[in-house]
Amino acid sequence: MTAISPLDGRYRSRVAALAPLTSEFGLMRNRVMVEIEWFLHLAAEEQIAELPEPGGDARRAARAIWQDFTVADAERIRDIERTTNHDVKAVEYFVKERIEGMSPGHLEFVHFGCTSEDINNLAYAVMLKRAREEVMAPSMRELIENLRQLAAATAGAPMLARTHGQAASPTTVGKEISVFVARLERQLNGFEGVGILGKMNGAVGNYNAHFAAFPEIDWPALAARFVEGLGLSFNAYTTQIEPHDYIAEYFDALTRFNQVMLDLAQDVWGYISVGYFRSRRVEGETGSSTMPHKVNPIDFENAEGNLGIANALMSHLARKLAVSRWQRDLSDSTALRAVGTCLGHSLVAYTSALRGIGKLELDAERLQQDLDNSWEVLAEAVQTVMRREGLEEPYERLKELTRGRELDEASFKALIEGLGLPSPALEALRRLTPADYTGRAQRLAEMLTQPDS
Repeated sequence: MTAISPLDGRYRSRVAALAPLTSEFGLMRNRVMVEIEWFLHLAAEEQIAELPEPGGDARRAARAIWQDFTVADAERIRDIERTTNHDVKAVEYFVKERIEGMSPGHLEFVHFGCTSEDINNLAYAVMLKRAREEVMAPSMRELIENLRQLAAATAGAPMLARTHGQAASPTTVGKEISVFVARLERQLNGFEGVGILGKMNGAVGNYNAHFAAFPEIDWPALAARFVEGLGLSFNAYTTQIEPHDYIAEYFDALTRFNQVMLDLAQDVWGYISVGYFRSRRVEGETGSSTMPHKVNPIDFENAEGNLGIANALMSHLARKLAVSRWQRDLSDSTALRAVGTCLGHSLVAYTSALRGIGKLELDAERLQQDLDNSWEVLAEAVQTVMRREGLEEPYERLKELTRGRELDEASFKALIEGLGLPSPALEALRRLTPADYTGRAQRLAEMLTQPDS
């Protein structure tokens, strides 16, 4: 109740899966992991005779420090930081405390050759990788699959399209939802395809201290093996910091997915507004504090608001993180702490949209009513048939007869009788209705949602 951020208050249950990954606790755990794994990696290097490789039990015990990391461990690091006033140095001292009995005499190989950013960049890289694989991508995929199911169920439901907000050539509900399925899949593929980079090369990226201590070791190759062993791509060219370009790409890709989601939320909100969809009533829910009849599209509104917050933050990070003064400045450090906030607001939006999609009910009667009141949309079909038949100025004639007018079935059929169309063409147009005039819309939806059909 006293949390400043809604992610740690009102929406905490929705972002619970992100908490152990992107919280301060998660960052500390990752830092401890990098410190310990680097120590073990150095110990496995034959040319570093001063650091013998620990036995199996000792290795397992060392790894258990980060694998079984607890809140109490994080609090201990915080206690140390009160003295050091340096968060990564506090992690180093914590690791030394914990391995002192496991590897006596070798504690100074903890954090060997490292600048703080060697630890930080890898900790954040692992954070972003796990958050994408374990939380974000699965949630995004679930959203797409729910939309795919909705598109399949409504593939053949005719709907009056609206271009510029005006009645336009009919489509089907499922085809319009399929457009979002295809767009979101493409953006998810782009997000999943962003490479996550890491570096382990010292104070300014040159392995200065490493070669001073062990000039015979191929440090770039050793560092690359370490970074790649964490499931990351090795960046050989950095300053003191990994330049964060991949984080900009990561957030730009997620922002594009969110922009498509924002478009979807607004479109569905509009379809609910004109009555094409209804939001199913949920027992006990209140739509308005004063108007008892209302069932408001609050889930799509919530999604829209959270997508906007997430995208504003991610756009800032994508621009800011790619810029650092000379070899290092610290402005990225505080900005990176907002990573979890960006992902959290995105996740809240996805869960809201999922809830909203689950409540949607198609109003076929309202869809048909709109089609029946809009026979003028068949003017496109008529003028196109007239072109085929070689009649003069078909567009101009139909424009004169239909522009700005609303036609019903009787007035439409009266109109086409006086156009001079050959009998077969005229008969075909007499049979045409707005609900039938959907082209390949149903098939397009089925091809995407039921590829084996």
